Amino acid sequence: MALVLHSYRYSVYVRIVRLVLAEKGLAYESVEVNPFSADLPPDYLALHPFGRVPALVHDGFALYETGAIIRYLDRLFPAPALQPTDPRRLARMDQIMGVVDAYAYWPLVRQVFVHDVVRPHMGTAGDAEELEKGLQAAAKVLDALEDLAAAEPWLTGPEISLADFHLGAMVAYFAQSARGAELLARRPRLSAWWQRFRARPSVAATAPSLPITQA
Repeated sequence: MALVLHSYRYSVYVRIVRLVLAEKGLAYESVEVNPFSADLPPDYLALHPFGRVPALVHDGFALYETGAIIRYLDRLFPAPALQPTDPRRLARMDQIMGVVDAYAYWPLVRQVFVHDVVRPHMGTAGDAEELEKGLQAAAKVLDALEDLAAAEPWLTGPEISLADFHLGAMVAYFAQSARGAELLARRPRLSAWWQRFRARPSVAATAPSLPITQA
């Protein structure tokens, strides 16, 4: 069963899918697509009409939106299972993923990581105002996630779940900022969780180098 992942190597949402593929030991073909290009190929827009990444094609079945892709992969390839069977833990997984999408991505990645890490790496100054806004918003979302995180090794309990990969891909960028790492260190559950998560082989296997454009 051929899996083809249309992706952009620096995208956190692509990395979420790659983390899940790595955890499940699944082979796949990767097709690089730059969503920032002004001229996306028509055949890609036929797969993803909004021109974003990732998109997955599996034996002719096309799917976009990261949450849909990783749930599909976990249902189709159930070992190891990455979704809790307990209804409350499963609901918590969905809630954390929703919080990450709605409230964490922009401040953690587009504001803190881009303006405190990427732009200096590219030799340009980050926007100090955007960075400060990001740090303030990040503190609030980290507080919320600290409250939601289980008092167990992983975000929803004793076993790792899709929620861990969803947040982990973003924290992997956010924690490259010294200011971001400092905020994370003030939240004991999240800080301990991050140390466990970052040690997983899948994290090293999917790590991109610093982006040359915005994430």
